[in-house]
Amino acid sequence: MAAGPRIAALWTLPMALVAVAVLVLAPASAMAAYAPPNRPGPALSVPASKLVAALNCTGALRGASHEPVLLVPGTSLNPTTDYGYGWEPALRKLGWPYCAVTLPGNAMGDIQTAGEYVVYAIRAMHAVYGGRIDIVGHSQGGMVPRWALRFWPDTRAMVDDLVGLSPSNHGTLDAIPACAQSCAPAFWQQRSDAAFIAALNSAQETFPGISYTDIYTHTDEVVVPNFGPAASSSLAGGGGAITNVAIQTVCPADVTEHLGIGIYDNTAYQLALDALTHPGPANPARVAATTCLSPLMPGIAPSTFSADYAETLASVASTVATSPRTTSEPPLACYVTATCPTGRAAAQQRSSHGLSTQQASSRAIRPAAKHPRRRHKRHRRRERESPTALAAGLR
Repeated sequence: MAAGPRIAALWTLPMALVAVAVLVLAPASAMAAYAPPNRPGPALSVPASKLVAALNCTGALRGASHEPVLLVPGTSLNPTTDYGYGWEPALRKLGWPYCAVTLPGNAMGDIQTAGEYVVYAIRAMHAVYGGRIDIVGHSQGGMVPRWALRFWPDTRAMVDDLVGLSPSNHGTLDAIPACAQSCAPAFWQQRSDAAFIAALNSAQETFPGISYTDIYTHTDEVVVPNFGPAASSSLAGGGGAITNVAIQTVCPADVTEHLGIGIYDNTAYQLALDALTHPGPANPARVAATTCLSPLMPGIAPSTFSADYAETLASVASTVATSPRTTSEPPLACYVTATCPTGRAAAQQRSSHGLSTQQASSRAIRPAAKHPRRRHKRHRRRERESPTALAAGLR
Protein backbone atom coordinates (compact mmCIF):
# COMPACT_ATOMS: atom_id res chain seq x y z
CA MET A 1 0.00 0.00 0.00
CA ALA A 2 1.20 3.53 -0.56
CA ALA A 3 -0.13 6.95 0.33
CA GLY A 4 1.22 10.36 1.23
CA PRO A 5 0.41 12.85 3.96
CA ARG A 6 -2.04 14.76 1.74
CA ILE A 7 -4.15 11.69 1.06
CA ALA A 8 -3.93 10.00 4.44
CA ALA A 9 -7.58 10.90 4.99
CA LEU A 10 -8.47 8.44 2.28
CA TRP A 11 -7.17 5.72 4.57
CA THR A 12 -7.14 6.61 8.20
CA LEU A 13 -10.10 6.73 10.56
CA PRO A 14 -9.88 7.18 14.31
CA MET A 15 -7.99 4.29 15.85
CA ALA A 16 -10.91 3.62 18.16
CA LEU A 17 -12.96 2.65 15.13
CA VAL A 18 -10.12 0.46 13.92
CA ALA A 19 -9.98 -1.30 17.28
CA VAL A 20 -13.71 -2.01 17.14
CA ALA A 21 -13.34 -3.41 13.64
CA VAL A 22 -10.56 -5.72 14.77
CA LEU A 23 -12.70 -7.05 17.61
CA VAL A 24 -15.74 -7.58 15.41
CA LEU A 25 -14.05 -9.15 12.40
CA ALA A 26 -12.57 -12.61 12.92
CA PRO A 27 -9.26 -13.40 11.19
CA ALA A 28 -9.89 -14.49 7.60
CA SER A 29 -9.21 -18.07 6.55
CA ALA A 30 -8.04 -19.00 10.04
CA MET A 31 -8.65 -22.67 9.33
CA ALA A 32 -7.65 -22.67 5.66
CA ALA A 33 -5.37 -25.41 4.38
CA TYR A 34 -2.62 -24.03 2.19
CA ALA A 35 -0.40 -25.56 -0.45
CA PRO A 36 2.85 -26.97 0.97
CA PRO A 37 5.75 -24.50 0.58
CA ASN A 38 7.60 -26.73 -1.89
CA ARG A 39 4.64 -27.55 -4.13
CA PRO A 40 5.53 -26.41 -7.69
CA GLY A 41 3.82 -23.20 -8.71
CA PRO A 42 1.16 -23.05 -11.42
CA ALA A 43 1.62 -21.83 -14.97
CA LEU A 44 1.28 -18.08 -15.16
CA SER A 45 -2.20 -17.03 -16.24
CA VAL A 46 -1.29 -13.52 -17.43
CA PRO A 47 -0.69 -13.41 -21.21
CA ALA A 48 3.00 -13.53 -22.06
CA SER A 49 2.81 -10.31 -24.07
CA LYS A 50 1.67 -8.38 -21.00
CA LEU A 51 4.39 -9.85 -18.80
CA VAL A 52 7.10 -8.94 -21.30
CA ALA A 53 5.73 -5.42 -21.83
CA ALA A 54 5.63 -4.72 -18.08
CA LEU A 55 9.33 -5.38 -17.45
CA ASN A 56 11.71 -2.62 -18.51
CA CYS A 57 15.44 -2.82 -17.91
CA THR A 58 18.39 -0.46 -17.87
CA GLY A 59 22.03 -1.50 -18.14
CA ALA A 60 23.59 -4.74 -19.29
CA LEU A 61 22.40 -7.57 -17.06
CA ARG A 62 24.62 -10.16 -18.71
CA GLY A 63 28.11 -10.03 -17.25
CA ALA A 64 27.20 -7.29 -14.76
CA SER A 65 29.67 -6.72 -11.93
CA HIS A 66 26.82 -6.29 -9.44
CA GLU A 67 23.63 -8.28 -9.04
CA PRO A 68 20.82 -6.65 -11.04
CA VAL A 69 18.09 -4.98 -8.98
CA LEU A 70 14.38 -5.48 -9.58
CA LEU A 71 12.30 -2.46 -8.51
CA VAL A 72 8.69 -3.23 -7.54
CA PRO A 73 6.36 -0.25 -6.92
CA GLY A 74 3.70 0.05 -4.25
CA THR A 75 -0.06 0.34 -4.33
CA SER A 76 -1.30 3.31 -6.42
CA LEU A 77 2.22 3.77 -7.81
CA ASN A 78 4.25 2.81 -10.87
CA PRO A 79 7.99 2.82 -11.58
CA THR A 80 7.86 6.46 -12.67
CA THR A 81 6.07 7.86 -9.64
CA ASP A 82 7.81 5.59 -7.12
CA TYR A 83 11.39 5.33 -8.38
CA GLY A 84 11.77 7.68 -11.36
CA TYR A 85 13.48 10.58 -9.58
CA GLY A 86 15.23 8.82 -6.68
CA TRP A 87 16.11 5.16 -6.93
CA GLU A 88 16.53 4.91 -10.69
CA PRO A 89 19.01 7.78 -11.03
CA ALA A 90 20.81 6.54 -7.91
CA LEU A 91 21.25 3.07 -9.41
CA ARG A 92 22.43 4.57 -12.70
CA LYS A 93 25.01 6.60 -10.81
CA LEU A 94 26.24 3.42 -9.11
CA GLY A 95 26.47 1.74 -12.50
CA TRP A 96 24.20 -1.13 -11.43
CA PRO A 97 21.80 -2.67 -13.94
CA TYR A 98 18.17 -2.69 -12.88
CA CYS A 99 14.71 -3.53 -14.11
CA ALA A 100 11.38 -2.07 -13.04
CA VAL A 101 8.08 -3.90 -13.29
CA THR A 102 4.81 -2.06 -13.88
CA LEU A 103 1.96 -3.76 -12.02
CA PRO A 104 -1.56 -3.65 -13.51
CA GLY A 105 -3.67 -0.62 -12.64
CA ASN A 106 -0.88 0.98 -10.63
CA ALA A 107 -0.97 -2.05 -8.33
CA MET A 108 -4.60 -1.48 -7.33
CA GLY A 109 -5.97 -4.77 -8.64
CA ASP A 110 -5.77 -8.35 -7.40
CA ILE A 111 -2.31 -8.80 -5.85
CA GLN A 112 -2.33 -12.44 -6.87
CA THR A 113 -2.17 -11.22 -10.46
CA ALA A 114 0.56 -8.72 -9.58
CA GLY A 115 2.48 -11.65 -8.11
CA GLU A 116 2.64 -13.30 -11.52
CA TYR A 117 4.34 -10.22 -12.97
CA VAL A 118 6.97 -10.49 -10.24
CA VAL A 119 7.45 -14.22 -10.86
CA TYR A 120 8.09 -13.52 -14.54
CA ALA A 121 10.45 -10.64 -13.73
CA ILE A 122 12.53 -12.77 -11.35
CA ARG A 123 12.80 -15.65 -13.83
CA ALA A 124 13.62 -13.43 -16.79
CA MET A 125 16.27 -11.36 -15.01
CA HIS A 126 17.85 -14.47 -13.52
CA ALA A 127 18.00 -16.12 -16.94
CA VAL A 128 19.80 -13.17 -18.51
CA TYR A 129 22.15 -12.44 -15.60
CA GLY A 130 22.88 -16.09 -14.89
CA GLY A 131 22.77 -15.71 -11.13
CA ARG A 132 20.74 -14.48 -8.19
CA ILE A 133 19.18 -11.03 -8.37
CA ASP A 134 18.24 -8.44 -5.75
CA ILE A 135 14.76 -6.99 -5.21
CA VAL A 136 13.83 -3.61 -3.75
CA GLY A 137 10.13 -3.00 -3.16
CA HIS A 138 8.11 -0.22 -1.58
CA SER A 139 4.92 -0.92 0.40
CA GLN A 140 2.97 -3.58 -1.55
CA GLY A 141 6.06 -3.78 -3.75
CA GLY A 142 8.09 -5.05 -0.80
CA MET A 143 5.44 -7.61 0.09
CA VAL A 144 4.30 -9.05 -3.26
CA PRO A 145 7.70 -10.64 -4.04
CA ARG A 146 7.08 -12.80 -0.96
CA TRP A 147 3.89 -14.07 -2.64
CA ALA A 148 6.01 -15.11 -5.62
CA LEU A 149 8.55 -16.82 -3.36
CA ARG A 150 5.85 -18.58 -1.34
CA PHE A 151 3.84 -20.08 -4.20
CA TRP A 152 6.47 -20.41 -6.97
CA PRO A 153 9.31 -22.15 -5.12
CA ASP A 154 11.59 -22.22 -8.19
CA THR A 155 12.10 -18.46 -7.74
CA ARG A 156 13.77 -18.88 -4.33
CA ALA A 157 17.09 -19.96 -5.81
CA MET A 158 17.00 -16.89 -8.06
CA VAL A 159 16.88 -14.21 -5.34
CA ASP A 160 19.74 -13.06 -3.10
CA ASP A 161 18.32 -10.02 -1.26
CA LEU A 162 14.75 -8.84 -0.77
CA VAL A 163 14.68 -5.30 0.61
CA GLY A 164 11.28 -3.99 1.67
CA LEU A 165 10.63 -0.29 2.30
CA SER A 166 7.68 -0.22 4.71
CA PRO A 167 6.36 -3.45 3.18
CA SER A 168 2.81 -4.45 4.09
CA ASN A 169 3.93 -7.91 5.18
CA HIS A 170 1.15 -8.35 7.71
CA GLY A 171 -1.33 -5.92 6.24
CA THR A 172 -2.64 -2.81 7.93
CA LEU A 173 -5.38 -1.95 10.38
CA ASP A 174 -6.12 1.17 8.32
CA ALA A 175 -7.60 -0.88 5.49
CA ILE A 176 -10.31 -2.45 7.67
CA PRO A 177 -12.46 0.69 8.07
CA ALA A 178 -11.39 1.91 4.62
CA CYS A 179 -13.05 -1.17 3.10
CA ALA A 180 -16.13 -1.07 5.33
CA GLN A 181 -18.35 -0.71 2.24
CA SER A 182 -16.13 -1.01 -0.84
CA CYS A 183 -12.56 -0.43 -1.91
CA ALA A 184 -9.98 -1.47 -4.50
CA PRO A 185 -9.05 -5.17 -4.55
CA ALA A 186 -5.49 -4.47 -3.37
CA PHE A 187 -6.84 -2.58 -0.36
CA TRP A 188 -9.08 -5.53 0.56
CA GLN A 189 -6.09 -7.85 0.34
CA GLN A 190 -3.92 -5.67 2.56
CA ARG A 191 -6.32 -5.59 5.49
CA SER A 192 -4.61 -7.11 8.48
CA ASP A 193 -7.36 -9.75 8.64
CA ALA A 194 -7.41 -10.49 4.90
CA ALA A 195 -7.44 -14.04 3.55
CA PHE A 196 -4.60 -12.95 1.26
CA ILE A 197 -2.40 -11.89 4.19
CA ALA A 198 -3.10 -15.16 6.02
CA ALA A 199 -2.09 -17.13 2.92
CA LEU A 200 1.01 -15.01 2.34
CA ASN A 201 2.32 -15.79 5.81
CA SER A 202 1.24 -19.44 5.88
CA ALA A 203 3.77 -22.16 6.65
CA GLN A 204 6.79 -19.84 6.82
CA GLU A 205 7.49 -16.16 6.33
CA THR A 206 10.99 -16.47 4.87
CA PHE A 207 13.06 -19.07 3.05
CA PRO A 208 16.66 -20.23 3.53
CA GLY A 209 19.24 -18.74 1.20
CA ILE A 210 17.48 -15.37 0.90
CA SER A 211 18.42 -12.25 2.89
CA TYR A 212 15.44 -10.17 4.01
CA THR A 213 15.85 -6.52 5.03
CA ASP A 214 12.62 -4.88 6.17
CA ILE A 215 12.98 -1.13 6.67
CA TYR A 216 10.07 0.78 8.16
CA THR A 217 9.21 4.01 9.96
CA HIS A 218 7.48 4.56 13.29
CA THR A 219 5.61 7.47 11.70
CA ASP A 220 3.99 5.27 9.06
CA GLU A 221 0.37 6.37 8.64
CA VAL A 222 -0.52 3.70 6.07
CA VAL A 223 0.99 0.39 7.20
CA VAL A 224 -0.27 0.30 10.78
CA PRO A 225 1.02 -0.58 13.32
CA ASN A 226 4.67 -0.21 12.38
CA PHE A 227 6.35 0.07 15.73
CA GLY A 228 7.40 -2.31 18.48
CA PRO A 229 8.10 -6.04 18.20
CA ALA A 230 4.90 -6.65 16.21
CA ALA A 231 5.54 -4.07 13.48
CA SER A 232 3.55 -5.03 10.40
CA SER A 233 6.57 -4.82 8.13
CA SER A 234 8.69 -7.16 10.28
CA LEU A 235 9.31 -10.79 9.39
CA ALA A 236 10.21 -13.76 11.57
CA GLY A 237 11.15 -17.40 11.18
CA GLY A 238 11.32 -19.66 8.18
CA GLY A 239 15.08 -19.91 7.74
CA GLY A 240 15.91 -16.71 5.86
CA ALA A 241 18.46 -14.21 7.17
CA ILE A 242 16.39 -11.30 8.52
CA THR A 243 16.96 -7.72 9.60
CA ASN A 244 13.92 -5.72 10.73
CA VAL A 245 14.88 -2.11 11.31
CA ALA A 246 13.12 1.23 11.76
CA ILE A 247 14.81 4.26 10.23
CA GLN A 248 14.58 5.85 13.68
CA THR A 249 17.05 3.22 14.94
CA VAL A 250 19.70 4.91 12.80
CA CYS A 251 18.36 8.46 12.75
CA PRO A 252 16.01 9.08 15.71
CA ALA A 253 14.88 12.47 14.36
CA ASP A 254 13.87 11.09 10.94
CA VAL A 255 10.06 11.38 10.77
CA THR A 256 9.64 10.38 7.13
CA GLU A 257 6.21 8.85 6.49
CA HIS A 258 5.05 5.91 4.38
CA LEU A 259 5.35 7.36 0.90
CA GLY A 260 8.64 9.13 1.53
CA ILE A 261 10.47 6.11 2.90
CA GLY A 262 10.39 4.48 -0.53
CA ILE A 263 10.82 7.55 -2.69
CA TYR A 264 13.38 9.91 -1.15
CA ASP A 265 14.43 9.03 2.41
CA ASN A 266 18.21 8.84 2.76
CA THR A 267 18.17 6.72 5.91
CA ALA A 268 16.13 4.00 4.22
CA TYR A 269 18.33 4.19 1.13
CA GLN A 270 21.56 3.78 3.11
CA LEU A 271 20.15 0.79 4.98
CA ALA A 272 19.06 -0.76 1.69
CA LEU A 273 22.44 -0.03 0.12
CA ASP A 274 24.16 -1.75 3.04
CA ALA A 275 22.10 -4.88 2.38
CA LEU A 276 22.85 -4.78 -1.34
CA THR A 277 26.61 -4.39 -0.87
CA HIS A 278 27.26 -6.96 1.88
CA PRO A 279 26.52 -10.65 2.35
CA GLY A 280 23.32 -11.15 4.33
CA PRO A 281 20.76 -8.51 5.28
CA ALA A 282 21.50 -4.93 6.34
CA ASN A 283 23.46 -4.22 9.51
CA PRO A 284 22.38 -0.83 10.94
CA ALA A 285 25.72 -0.52 12.75
CA ARG A 286 27.47 -0.17 9.39
CA VAL A 287 25.42 2.88 8.36
CA ALA A 288 27.39 6.10 8.86
CA ALA A 289 26.14 8.65 11.39
CA THR A 290 26.46 11.33 8.70
CA THR A 291 23.49 9.72 6.97
CA CYS A 292 21.22 11.67 9.29
CA LEU A 293 22.54 14.98 7.97
CA SER A 294 21.04 14.44 4.52
CA PRO A 295 17.26 13.91 4.31
CA LEU A 296 17.28 13.25 0.55
CA MET A 297 18.81 10.12 -0.93
CA PRO A 298 21.33 10.27 -3.79
CA GLY A 299 19.58 10.55 -7.12
CA ILE A 300 17.13 13.18 -5.91
CA ALA A 301 17.56 16.56 -7.61
CA PRO A 302 16.86 19.14 -4.87
CA SER A 303 15.90 21.78 -7.42
CA THR A 304 13.00 19.73 -8.78
CA PHE A 305 12.17 17.51 -5.81
CA SER A 306 9.18 19.53 -4.60
CA ALA A 307 7.57 19.48 -8.04
CA ASP A 308 8.38 15.80 -8.54
CA TYR A 309 6.91 14.80 -5.21
CA ALA A 310 3.81 16.94 -5.73
CA GLU A 311 3.27 15.20 -9.05
CA THR A 312 3.53 11.82 -7.35
CA LEU A 313 1.02 12.85 -4.68
CA ALA A 314 -1.41 14.03 -7.34
CA SER A 315 -1.01 10.78 -9.27
CA VAL A 316 -1.62 8.69 -6.13
CA ALA A 317 -4.73 10.66 -5.22
CA SER A 318 -6.11 10.32 -8.75
CA THR A 319 -5.38 6.58 -8.85
CA VAL A 320 -7.04 5.95 -5.49
CA ALA A 321 -10.09 8.02 -6.45
CA THR A 322 -10.65 6.47 -9.88
CA SER A 323 -9.66 2.82 -9.49
CA PRO A 324 -12.47 0.24 -9.62
CA ARG A 325 -13.85 -0.80 -6.25
CA THR A 326 -15.33 -4.08 -5.09
CA THR A 327 -17.49 -5.02 -2.11
CA SER A 328 -15.40 -8.00 -1.05
CA GLU A 329 -11.89 -9.39 -1.15
CA PRO A 330 -10.95 -11.33 -4.30
CA PRO A 331 -11.12 -15.08 -3.65
CA LEU A 332 -7.90 -16.98 -3.20
CA ALA A 333 -6.68 -18.72 -6.35
CA CYS A 334 -6.95 -22.49 -6.32
CA TYR A 335 -3.16 -22.96 -6.26
CA VAL A 336 -3.05 -21.27 -2.84
CA THR A 337 -5.00 -24.11 -1.27
CA ALA A 338 -3.81 -26.84 -3.68
CA THR A 339 -7.35 -27.35 -4.99
CA CYS A 340 -6.80 -26.70 -8.71
CA PRO A 341 -8.30 -29.22 -11.14
CA THR A 342 -6.06 -32.09 -12.23
CA GLY A 343 -5.82 -34.29 -15.28
CA ARG A 344 -7.33 -33.32 -18.64
CA ALA A 345 -9.23 -30.31 -17.28
CA ALA A 346 -6.03 -28.84 -15.86
CA ALA A 347 -4.16 -29.45 -19.14
CA GLN A 348 -6.86 -27.66 -21.10
CA GLN A 349 -6.80 -24.77 -18.66
CA ARG A 350 -3.01 -24.45 -18.92
CA SER A 351 -3.03 -24.55 -22.71
CA SER A 352 -5.55 -21.74 -22.94
CA HIS A 353 -3.38 -19.10 -21.32
CA GLY A 354 -0.29 -18.36 -19.32
CA LEU A 355 3.38 -19.27 -19.11
CA SER A 356 5.07 -22.28 -17.63
CA THR A 357 8.46 -21.93 -15.95
CA GLN A 358 10.19 -23.05 -19.14
CA GLN A 359 8.17 -20.73 -21.35
CA ALA A 360 8.92 -17.76 -19.14
CA SER A 361 12.62 -18.41 -19.69
CA SER A 362 12.25 -18.20 -23.47
CA ARG A 363 10.81 -14.68 -23.61
CA ALA A 364 12.71 -11.43 -23.98
CA ILE A 365 13.09 -8.64 -21.45
CA ARG A 366 12.30 -5.31 -23.02
CA PRO A 367 14.87 -2.53 -22.77
CA ALA A 368 13.54 0.46 -20.91
CA ALA A 369 11.37 2.81 -22.90
CA LYS A 370 11.44 6.56 -22.66
CA HIS A 371 10.22 8.01 -19.42
CA PRO A 372 6.53 8.74 -20.04
CA ARG A 373 6.63 12.16 -18.46
CA ARG A 374 8.10 14.82 -20.69
CA ARG A 375 9.36 16.88 -17.77
CA HIS A 376 11.72 14.08 -16.76
CA LYS A 377 13.81 13.80 -19.88
CA ARG A 378 16.88 13.73 -17.69
CA HIS A 379 15.75 10.37 -16.34
CA ARG A 380 15.75 8.56 -19.66
CA ARG A 381 17.41 5.20 -19.19
CA ARG A 382 20.80 4.52 -20.71
CA GLU A 383 22.93 1.50 -21.68
CA ARG A 384 19.95 -0.41 -23.00
CA GLU A 385 20.40 -4.00 -24.05
CA SER A 386 18.94 -4.89 -27.42
CA PRO A 387 15.89 -7.15 -27.49
CA THR A 388 17.90 -9.64 -29.55
CA ALA A 389 20.63 -9.91 -26.92
CA LEU A 390 18.15 -10.25 -24.11
CA ALA A 391 16.18 -12.90 -25.99
CA ALA A 392 19.33 -14.91 -26.56
CA GLY A 393 19.99 -14.93 -22.84
CA LEU A 394 16.53 -16.29 -22.15
CA ARG A 395 16.84 -19.32 -24.42
